[in-house]
Amino acid sequence: MPIRWRDAMSRALYGPSGFFVAGTGPADHFRTSVHASPAFAAAFLRLVAEVDSALGHPPRLDVVDVGAGRGELLHSLLRLVAAAPAAGVAVGVSGEPTRSGRSGLIPTRAGSPETLTPTASARSLRDEPSSGTARPSLAERVRFTAVEYASRPENLPEEITWTSEIPAEINGVLLATEWLDNVPLDVAVHTADGWRYVLVDPESGAEEIGERVSPADLDWLSKWWPTGPSESGFRAEIGRSRDEAWANAVRQISRGLAVAVDYGHLSGDRPVDGTLTGYRGGRQVSPVPDGSSDVTAHVAMDSVASAGSEVARCAYSLVLQREALRALGADGGRPPLSLAGTDPAGYVRALAAASAVAELTDPAGLGGHWWLRQPVGIPHEPAVAR
Repeated sequence: MPIRWRDAMSRALYGPSGFFVAGTGPADHFRTSVHASPAFAAAFLRLVAEVDSALGHPPRLDVVDVGAGRGELLHSLLRLVAAAPAAGVAVGVSGEPTRSGRSGLIPTRAGSPETLTPTASARSLRDEPSSGTARPSLAERVRFTAVEYASRPENLPEEITWTSEIPAEINGVLLATEWLDNVPLDVAVHTADGWRYVLVDPESGAEEIGERVSPADLDWLSKWWPTGPSESGFRAEIGRSRDEAWANAVRQISRGLAVAVDYGHLSGDRPVDGTLTGYRGGRQVSPVPDGSSDVTAHVAMDSVASAGSEVARCAYSLVLQREALRALGADGGRPPLSLAGTDPAGYVRALAAASAVAELTDPAGLGGHWWLRQPVGIPHEPAVAR
């Protein structure tokens, strides 16, 4: 029996046998920036350190990962934070995944990169005392929390808390990497008599046109996805549920920064036929909401940003990932060729590092993702203010 897409996605992704709940996890089907390179975790640690400083190095610094998969990002951050006090710098992590991604189907690649450019990595992550007594290190103060519906992975370090709900009173950083694109939403089609919901058969993926959209969804479409009265067949993905999800996430922050990293679009550049699609086993597939594959749609980033800003009551910033990572020191610059003559092994490592960052900043792939940064109660200097 056909049902609305929002209900079908909820069951397919988060039901008892849903895609994100059962099985080995999303990393076996696609890779996000988290899976693509350890350079992402290293750059994010730089952002955590900036927020820590803005908060005055509190006794407890929360780092919350929403839509945590199987905890891959927090596991990497835990290793980096543990290594940082001893070395005084951002430390690299080796290893590469073997699946393609959801944005541009990124080819697999081998390598063992460092994480940041020499300039960025030289900046200390140690908590230098301002006077007299040294404060506890970041490793001693940080508290990691993974938010995910799946059961806790067996090999996850005990230092990482695992929960199905976003905790309240966060003092620190909340990160959502490719979470919003999997928040279930309704799909609508513009007909001769206005917007109507698109219904889908969960088993086959076959669609049909349903009833007229609700007043609340019509208001959202009129504001964020407008179309002319004669444009029949124009599809839209109603992002109101994502606005609500992001607003709720921001609401849980007492002081700190919320960061959403996702692929999306802005008003004036909405896709005519929508973006709903699926991924399974490293390949893009038809979006059949039967629980066997990921079902995802691009995010209306400006709508989501506006919802979070209303909660936080302060401005947000919205920049492309390539800009955000470069601002955090991951510029992907190639090492000088002269290094190959004086330090061949170092040149190879630096070249691998540049390649890893280049993938993360490629405008045709992961670099085209958006970084939405919403400060709550702290000053924050975005690369581009909106």
